[in-house]
Order: sequence, then structure tokens, then C-alpha cells
Amino acid sequence: MSVADLLDGVPDGWSVAVYAGRRYGVTKTPHAGGRSVSVYAEEFGGPDVISANLYLTDAGEAFRPCEMPAEKVLAFLRGATYTHDDPGASAPGS
Repeated sequence: MSVADLLDGVPDGWSVAVYAGRRYGVTKTPHAGGRSVSVYAEEFGGPDVISANLYLTDAGEAFRPCEMPAEKVLAFLRGATYTHDDPGASAPGS
């Protein structure tokens, strides 16, 4: 699965995601008519952050994680599930 395919699974705008039992606020922003996409996720009440950009060029995808390993971002994109929950609600089991 390509990075573009993974990002297609992220809702546009702001949403709530659950990944590894933790809740995140996620923002996905398309730019340049969809030719580039930014994604930023911040753990509610915790220190974790996910951030990356994807550029869709004539030569293919250019994936650029922001100051973190690519695998960290890819693992989040593969494993996160998106909810319509209230972001102020407690995480399951807390």
C-alpha cells in the first residue's frame, strides 16, 4: 500500500484517532489541489506527536516525515482508527 493510499484513509480536516490504545487529535490538510498533503497528530494528554508531508510529483511520491523516523509515521497511518468521539472523553479503560 502506498503512502498516498494510507493518507486517503485519514479524514480531511480535524478528527480523533485511536492508536496503540491512545487517543490523538489528527489534522490532515491538502495543499496545491491535492498535490501535497500534510498530516499532524498529537496525543491527548501525552507527549507523542506524528507529523509528515507527502508530495505527489510527476516522478511519484515524495514522503517527508518531520523530524521522526518514517516507520513511526507509517505505523501510525496503518494502525490508527478514526472516531467521531468527543475529544474530551476519556480513553477506553481509563
